[in-house]
Amino acid sequence: MRSRYSAFVLALVDYLLATWHPSTRPPSLAPDAATVWKRLEVLESGEEGERGWVHFRATFREGRRWSMLEESSRFVREAGRWRYLDGNPVVHRLKPGRNVPCPCGSGRKFKACCGLG
Repeated sequence: MRSRYSAFVLALVDYLLATWHPSTRPPSLAPDAATVWKRLEVLESGEEGERGWVHFRATFREGRRWSMLEESSRFVREAGRWRYLDGNPVVHRLKPGRNVPCPCGSGRKFKACCGLG
């Protein structure tokens, strides 16, 4: 899961497609330059045999708008490698105030961190 998040951050489309299970993989992916991924929180993960799951939250920014993607993803292991099967993504819009902790996870106030500019 963390490697797929890093691939989204770095726009490594070939890696994302290679780690996607062929039964659910889209024919192509276009990198989204407008999305800036800022934070990943793995809330729960586990595996049973060749099946695995990860429940996570990923915080991102598009322009000046902040959002959080929450998903419970399913994975399957084939030939020793985990492949993303599917998930149930839900996107929540965030409206950080100036004096609240920054959604990027730095621990600083939003106005002194990502809220500049």
